[in-house]
Amino acid sequence: MKRWKKLCATLALMLLSACASHSNITDYANEKPTLDLQHYFNGTLDAWGMFQDRSGKVVKRFTVVMRCKWEGDVGTLDEDFTYSDGSKQKRIWTLRKVAANRYIGTAPDVVGEAIGITAGNTLHWNYVLSLPVDGKVYEVNFDDWMYQMDDRVMLNRAAMSKFGFALGQVTLSFTKRP
Repeated sequence: MKRWKKLCATLALMLLSACASHSNITDYANEKPTLDLQHYFNGTLDAWGMFQDRSGKVVKRFTVVMRCKWEGDVGTLDEDFTYSDGSKQKRIWTLRKVAANRYIGTAPDVVGEAIGITAGNTLHWNYVLSLPVDGKVYEVNFDDWMYQMDDRVMLNRAAMSKFGFALGQVTLSFTKRP
């Protein structure tokens, strides 16, 4: 019985920590430079990233070349990924500005819509991504935070989870070409 109580307590703590928000987008409202998605994601950007499993081990590294353009309130982010194992992947995002500081994003491997909110230098995205792994496709939740550091650099950290359980982290550094 004692063992069962310990297991239940451990599971409850894991669920609570998975549900707890790391921060609120309004925490960044006064941070500079103010992120303007239509300005920052316009032109060509280069990114370097890695995926860490839940133990912190880096299991995949990658680079991305992004070609971005906007027509009014609709943007296209054409991403070409090259992974450390030599494999390649393409993702084309369509972003729509739907209100002040609010965006909706779609891509072929995004289930439904990505919902994004900006405040200060920060963008917070939530979405579900279909990820192919070893011949199977898994739908994984992304809690994605992007922080503009200056006119050229943005840092990105996304927590991945499934059924409320942490799977790992994706970390990216974007640099906008002059």
